[in-house]
Parts: sequence; C-alpha cells; structure tokens
Amino acid sequence: MSNLNDTGLGPLQHCALVDLTALPRVGFRGTQSADYLQERGFSLPHTPNTAVIQADGSQVARLSQTEYLILGSLRDRGQRIADEEAQWQPGPMANYLLPRQDSHAWLQLSGVHAAEVMAKLCGVDLRSAAFAPGAVAQTSAARINVVVINLGAASHTALQILCDRPSLEYFKGALLDAMAEFEGRALGIDVLY
Repeated sequence: MSNLNDTGLGPLQHCALVDLTALPRVGFRGTQSADYLQERGFSLPHTPNTAVIQADGSQVARLSQTEYLILGSLRDRGQRIADEEAQWQPGPMANYLLPRQDSHAWLQLSGVHAAEVMAKLCGVDLRSAAFAPGAVAQTSAARINVVVINLGAASHTALQILCDRPSLEYFKGALLDAMAEFEGRALGIDVLY
C-alpha cells in the first residue's frame, strides 16, 4: 500500500471523494431542448454521452439525443442553474424540465486512483485512455444505476458521479471502501473553493 505522504500529491490529486449533492443540478428533455438551452447561452455537446464545461464552470452532459443534464458551478455555488430551474416555464416548445436536485445525488471522485477505485465497482473501463475528458457513461456501479462524467483534465482526473439520492449513503460507503486500498478519503466541499 502506498503512503500518501510519500506520493507528493495533495489529497484531491491522490484519491478523494467530495459530496456535491448540495450544488444545484437540473435536466431538460425534448426535441427542442437543444434550441432552448442554446438560447439560454449554453454550449452543448454535439453527441450523446459527452459533456462540456461552460465558461462559468457549470457543466452540460448530453445523455441522449434529446436529454441534457446541467451541473452547477462551484464559482457561483450553482446559482445560475438554480435560477434556470426556477425561471423555466412550460410553453409550446417540446422542452420539459427534469428536476434533479431531489432525485440525484452528486459525488466527485478525483485523483490518480479514481479509475482503479471505480474498476472495483463498475464494469466500464474508466481509465483516461478509454474514458477521456468529456466522456459520459450511464452504467451500474455497486449494483445501482449511475451517470459518470469525466470532467477532469489530462493532469487531474475528476469523475462526476450521479446516483439515485436514496442510495447516496450506501454508494458513498461502497466508494470509500474501494478507496481504502489507495488511502483515499472523503473531503469537504470547501477544498474545491
């Protein structure tokens, strides 16, 4: 087992889990959702199962041909996304709001061991060579459905993982157990500011 003090890496770059469930997130679905989101100033991924980071730090993942998941930015503590959800009004467009604050928990698994941790829980290869920044996987991990989004960089792995909110404590426990081999640990959200 490696010693964290000998790696020269900080906890976020080594192996860390941060609970981002308090940050706003929202979804949109419909044949005109792309038009709606672009009118609202979002840059969208061109293909399903990809994601892009916005200029303000928020993140848009395209889950299917017509479904988008938007994760709030740390910079404004998700206020832009909370405002988007609050201001949405049903209209003639085929664009439907999918509230995600209460349905999905949000975790960030980061560090050089993130893919190795996930390999213990998930059958999808999440190593950077197979799961590059911007990739999205809708899969199963620790026997629950998850959405995994690689929004890190080549120099810093950061997997955003969304799971069913009632399963949060179970899934966090499974991740922390898988992280133990790598001396990974849970950190508070303040380390990201």
